[in-house]
Amino acid sequence: MNEEVYQHYRKEEQTFIDQVFGWMQQVENRYAPYLSVFLTPREAMIVTRLIGNSDTILLKMFGGYEGAERKRALLYPAYYEPQNEDFEAAALNIIFPVKFANISHGKILGTLISTGIDRERIGDIITDGENWHAIVDYNVKEYFKLHVTKIGNVGVRLEDIAFENLLESSESWETKTIIASSLRLDTLLAKVYNFSRQRAKDSVSSGMVKVNFMEMDRSDVTIGENDIVSLRRSGRFWIDTIDGTTKKDNYRLTINVLKV
Repeated sequence: MNEEVYQHYRKEEQTFIDQVFGWMQQVENRYAPYLSVFLTPREAMIVTRLIGNSDTILLKMFGGYEGAERKRALLYPAYYEPQNEDFEAAALNIIFPVKFANISHGKILGTLISTGIDRERIGDIITDGENWHAIVDYNVKEYFKLHVTKIGNVGVRLEDIAFENLLESSESWETKTIIASSLRLDTLLAKVYNFSRQRAKDSVSSGMVKVNFMEMDRSDVTIGENDIVSLRRSGRFWIDTIDGTTKKDNYRLTINVLKV
């Protein structure tokens, strides 16, 4: 059955697909819920599609707030009633001298990962333009509070914060329709940011582009629904839906673009 599923996804996603089938098997065998790590939007989409074919396993996701990019998936049997505590997530407020120092998403994420904690145990990092909150695996929050005392050269302190008190993100997204000749990374970069394919290729080769928050060194990689593409100093975008093709066999796409 796996081979039939593989054909609908990229080759490099086969390992993750196998993992999801393993989670499903575990739920069926133990008749108990299974909690994933924080998933990228693309991974969350794959999980949703695979679980959608099951008659015995239900799915709920949680990322700390409505509209979260990274979420944990809870797979569970029909008898089970999920609670927020099942997602083992926590929110941290980053205390620092706001009037005298600046920190950034990249510096925060880099500092958290430098403690030895996997990226998969860190959810969204959000800001209102001044203050910062981070959503993390509940089981590592005390570790972060103990070990993260500086971000860059800025002294910080991490403290617990309730999810209902999370910041309202200052990020602004615009939904638009574009027509693209292919789903190649360089083609979409050029189309979204209105520059040449060569500049798009140069951006990729110089390490300025990430796909699903991982640096990408191939400009010909195919981008799919819910893949998040980031371009340094320009923001990021993701394909919401692929809405078919035009008479000239170009793709009609609905995309969400972060305004910067």
